[in-house]
Amino acid sequence: MTKELPKQKKHTIDAAGRAIGRVASEAAKALMGKMHADYTPNIYSNVQVTVTNASKIYTRERKRAQKIYTTYSGHPGGQKRESLSALNARKGYGEAVRRAVQRMLPNNTMRVRRMKSLIISE
Repeated sequence: MTKELPKQKKHTIDAAGRAIGRVASEAAKALMGKMHADYTPNIYSNVQVTVTNASKIYTRERKRAQKIYTTYSGHPGGQKRESLSALNARKGYGEAVRRAVQRMLPNNTMRVRRMKSLIISE
């Protein structure tokens, strides 16, 4: 007796001309299933979110220079800092959106599964 998931719901977000935080909050809400009437916090909602035009997101020049992403490996001297413009140059515009959405999702066991349902296209 296997339990089948309900049919996957699709949600598309056009990021052209919008701020990164606005796009990320809408994507996080959709991934959690809050856009649908059958939302339950402790049940995985089978939603696929597609963010299009990630390279056309509106960001101010000051934000590109001052926004810093920090990672720490746990070892002495293992802290790395990178600006938004350097991240965009290294990994593309979609990576900043992916990180923003990931940090807006609750840190629980469904987070990894929800992030796999996020598709970002440049």
